[in-house]
Amino acid sequence: MNDTDANAPSPAQFDTLHADDAQGTDLNLDVILDVPVTLSLEVGRARLPIRNLLQLNQGSVVELERGAGESLDVFVNGTLIAHGEVVVINDRFGVRLTDVVSPSERIRRLR
Repeated sequence: MNDTDANAPSPAQFDTLHADDAQGTDLNLDVILDVPVTLSLEVGRARLPIRNLLQLNQGSVVELERGAGESLDVFVNGTLIAHGEVVVINDRFGVRLTDVVSPSERIRRLR
């Protein structure tokens, strides 16, 4: 038996360690639930030379890369989390989520 095996927890201890970790995770999650994040919606994007940007004024129209009727991208702190569509509720704009990016995909995009 080498030193690594001697310090390894038994299967019963291993299960207990994971149970403690799960409870600790719940407590840690409670700590961050009230942390504010920035939610932003992107209708589309455009690339303009600075010359054209400086010529913009009231009434100018900028053509976006995305077509009319396509879904919006929903970002939280700059990370894509969903796609949605604009809705109007009591004279205010909102967004209805039509597709939510899976947690594993969100983590993959962070890397």
